[in-house]
Amino acid sequence: MPVPPSATADAYARLTEVYPYLTVTELGPGERMPHGDGWVDGAALAQGGAALDAFLAWDEAQVLRDYGTRARPDVVASFALHRYAWPVCLLFTVPWFLHRRVPRLPAGQVGYDRTTGRAAVRPVSFACLPGDPAAALPGARVVSGEEELRAELRAAVAEHLTPVLAAFGPRMRRRDRALWGMATDEIVEGLWYVAGLLGEQERARRELELLLPGATRPYAGAAAFRELTGPNGECLPTRDRVSCCMFYTVRPQDTCATCPRTRDADRVTRALAA
Repeated sequence: MPVPPSATADAYARLTEVYPYLTVTELGPGERMPHGDGWVDGAALAQGGAALDAFLAWDEAQVLRDYGTRARPDVVASFALHRYAWPVCLLFTVPWFLHRRVPRLPAGQVGYDRTTGRAAVRPVSFACLPGDPAAALPGARVVSGEEELRAELRAAVAEHLTPVLAAFGPRMRRRDRALWGMATDEIVEGLWYVAGLLGEQERARRELELLLPGATRPYAGAAAFRELTGPNGECLPTRDRVSCCMFYTVRPQDTCATCPRTRDADRVTRALAA
């Protein structure tokens, strides 16, 4: 097989093909990370201060505009972290899921503009399996097998999110376990959703159960998939979130389909409607 021009380009192109709300540009060594016009990078958020304040202000204004009410500051911060972490986790999980390649993307090597759904990345290295043609690329690190690659994925996401969670935590009034439970949910639900668009949701479920079986620190909780039965015997997959996004504080009548607050009967109704 020919050596690909980039370890992640094909995966990011496929991601945008099925989910056009996120487009990813890979930066060369001499290219600067985009700034201004809605762009923010993970390192700036991790520093707190003006960049984080501006990021949170966007969510505060959005809640007021869309729902006609003000959200508590900790709820605003929870929304903002979700809207950053959900797409950023896909930058790691989609190359792993599609091509068994795990990029290293520290916080300073990812820029994100949520107003347009654009991301800019500069991988510093990547891990892959033996026999992968990408192993000939600069920055490649060949690991022994699938379990070691899963460990690489957990470590790469944790490397990126650790400083970001440290900055968001006080604003969200959550401690480490709750923050890493949220990280678990972003990894699982993001890939599970995109895999559904790819027609591979069942494979994603199996892969995520191996990736996050529980007790994989710093992550809290497991992939936590289970099955419900519909009125005609339908098998309806669901999962139980580790964390709560707090949306019920804005719209008490609405909860996420995988929220611990959502009863199984309601989950079945939603699944059948979808």
